[in-house]
This record gives sequence, structure tokens and C-alpha cells, in this order.
Amino acid sequence: MDSFWGNIFRQKDEEAEGIRNILKKIPIFEGLRRKELAAVERILYRREYKAGEIVLNQGDPAAGMYIIEKGKVQVVFEPTQQVIAELYDGDFFGELALMDESPRSATVVARLDCKMLGFFQSDLLDLIERNPRLGVKIVMRLLSVIGERLKKSNDQVQALQIKLYNMKQRRKTPAGDE
Repeated sequence: MDSFWGNIFRQKDEEAEGIRNILKKIPIFEGLRRKELAAVERILYRREYKAGEIVLNQGDPAAGMYIIEKGKVQVVFEPTQQVIAELYDGDFFGELALMDESPRSATVVARLDCKMLGFFQSDLLDLIERNPRLGVKIVMRLLSVIGERLKKSNDQVQALQIKLYNMKQRRKTPAGDE
């Protein structure tokens, strides 16, 4: 009988350690101590998606972020059906929803069967209330991640503006004047 219960508890411990290892690699949780990671782990939600299943739809109200424990998703911009990104084990998306309830800016579709962890705004707010120091650590890291992604987006927009400007300049130049 001991081995039966021992196996159950060992599996739970190994599962928890696996989730903590994933969390350690997510920039939002980087640098948190083991006890702090355990507090975050307790408020995560587990969800499984089958290949082809929609994780979230563009335009839906945002409630939180997702961490891919195992699997692959595509982030799709609906109006053009353009794949913006492919994300895999250990990647995360939707982190802006922890700060803002604006509608989702893209649809996310599971391309392989996925196991995901959900971290939602309401749970972050409860965590901040119960443990302000931990909550502030997470929010500061979250702001850093959002800031980095904003800088990258700005760089991409500027590169596209330069490309567009150069294309317009070429059109203005009459053929043969080059």
C-alpha cells in the first residue's frame, strides 16, 4: 500500500517541479524564490487543447495569459489569416491581459495537442492583495516584458515605414533617371 501512495505523491511532486522549472524560464517569474514560485503555481489553471482547437479568439475580452507547458500554437491575425507567430513548449502569450482587459488582438489555435497553464488577472490581483511584495515583483517583471515587446514592435513599424518611404521614392523617380 505504501508504494501506491508513494507513487501518487511522487508524481505530484515531479509534476510540481516540472511546472516550477517552466515558470523559472518565463521572464515574468524570473528570479522568484522557490516559495514564491509555489505561490504562483497554486493559482495557475491547467487546460488541455486538441490540435485544431481555438485557444482564444481575436476580439474576445482578455482575462489572462497562457503558458505552453507542452505543444504548439499559432497566433493568427484574423482579417488576413496571417500567422504572426508559432509558439512552443515554454513560450507564453497574452500577458498584456494581466494589465488590461482590451479585446484580444489575434486568434490562437492549437496546432498540436497542448497542455497549458493559465494565469489570470483576477488571480494576480488577489495575489497582490495577499502578498504585495510578490505581486509587485511579478508586475514589475511583467512591465519589463511588455516594454521589451513594445520596443520590438516599434522597431518593426519603423523598418516598415522606411521600406514604404523607399518604395514611394522609387515610384517618384521617372524610369531612365537612375
